[in-house]
Amino acid sequence: MAITSNLTNDGDSLTISVQGRFDFSALQSFRSTYEKIIPKPNKYIVDLKESEYLDSSALGMLLALRDYAGGDNSNVSVVNCNQDVKKILVITKLDELFSVS
Repeated sequence: MAITSNLTNDGDSLTISVQGRFDFSALQSFRSTYEKIIPKPNKYIVDLKESEYLDSSALGMLLALRDYAGGDNSNVSVVNCNQDVKKILVITKLDELFSVS
């Protein structure tokens, strides 16, 4: 499992890429990728293209990111989800809180 991030040149958007299992073992790495960015970006993108699995801890991490980014006023997208991951996001209704693709 590896987590990397990429901030756009203008600082407006942060992409967080998750590789491998997105679970409790990713907590510190995931959180540090966005908490260290000052000032906060306006948009957060969580790219799951190389992640085949997420658990309830990952769902909690996504919700924590949403809160950090501004709660109801946040702009957080979860992109490149495989069918299994997308199904979990739909079942838990997190697709109503995030833009999911």
